Amino acid sequence: MDDRNLCWLALHLVFHGPSAAARRVLGRFPSVLDVFRAGRADFEGLRLENGTIEAIVSGRAIGLAGEEVEKIGRKAYTLLTFEDPGYPDYLKEIYDPPFVLYCEGDAETLREAAVAVVGTRRPTPYGRAVAEKLAADLACRGLVVTSGLALGIDACAHRGALKQGRTVAVLGSGLDIPYPRENRGLAREIAGRGAVVSEFALGTPPLAEHFPVRNRVISGLALGLVVVEAARRSGSLISARLALSQDREVMAVPGNVTSAESWGSNGLIRDGAKLVESWEDVAEALPSPWRENLLAQKSEKEENSPDSLSREERRLVSELPVDAALPIDELAEKTGLSISGLLALLLGLELKGVVVQHPGKQFQRRM
Repeated sequence: MDDRNLCWLALHLVFHGPSAAARRVLGRFPSVLDVFRAGRADFEGLRLENGTIEAIVSGRAIGLAGEEVEKIGRKAYTLLTFEDPGYPDYLKEIYDPPFVLYCEGDAETLREAAVAVVGTRRPTPYGRAVAEKLAADLACRGLVVTSGLALGIDACAHRGALKQGRTVAVLGSGLDIPYPRENRGLAREIAGRGAVVSEFALGTPPLAEHFPVRNRVISGLALGLVVVEAARRSGSLISARLALSQDREVMAVPGNVTSAESWGSNGLIRDGAKLVESWEDVAEALPSPWRENLLAQKSEKEENSPDSLSREERRLVSELPVDAALPIDELAEKTGLSISGLLALLLGLELKGVVVQHPGKQFQRRM
């Protein structure tokens, strides 16, 4: 690691990110290298704590950065600093971009055109289906899907994208402590097909205050942000406000007006967010040339089109809702088919991607 990148890492560790104090320091000196060449008197008037100044002028901050580099190397992670050629251009545009990004996976993924898909941790079956289908449709057309690895909509968006393309997960903890624990396997899959990133130092626990901070990175990496389902008070609404402040397009999927998990997303639409029903709606909201390139792509006939299904399969699909999951016994009663016959048909529909099975032998039609 060259001296400049080491200095960016040292600055990050001393100030715990792009704080107001860190920005005051960068405004005083011509470059980040000069910060660590300065003497104590050079920091007068910057309203810094004595311990912070001492860490810089004594060389202790550089020493800590060197130790962090060794840890990163042992984990085979990539470190991108603000002046690194591989640092994502979209993220540089925001008001307070991270000084560093820790990355597991393909760091080049961070520089590609992306759309953020976020939402509640407690989605309805409808929300899960929408998030997964929308992410898959965007990913198969070359867009990277960014989200936060959280339970619920985030995880559905990642999984949908992995079926068709690539995705990026942004953590609110150190890269070596992916959170939540239930999604650690998903994080490994994402690192193999995209990237998992964090601005937090290795070993940083997933504290509550970290997640609003990481949300600006989710939207900052993307051209636009889609909220699938969000309650009235939701971290996804924080992401939407951050995206607006970053001059990103904010979009939302409409939901059931009686569902508490749709109040936030419906409220965004009421306040002017673009209503999203399909990937085409997202494409129309993106800036040039991505909008034109995406809309010029002709959608190929899906394997799950009605023409590819048998009459019996089409009849069964018509009985399955997209906004709920039906138990197998209720489905048998509605269709008059035997349980064994139903299971055989449903297995075929699952393989064709038309139906999704939930725990307890409950089935739902994909959008």
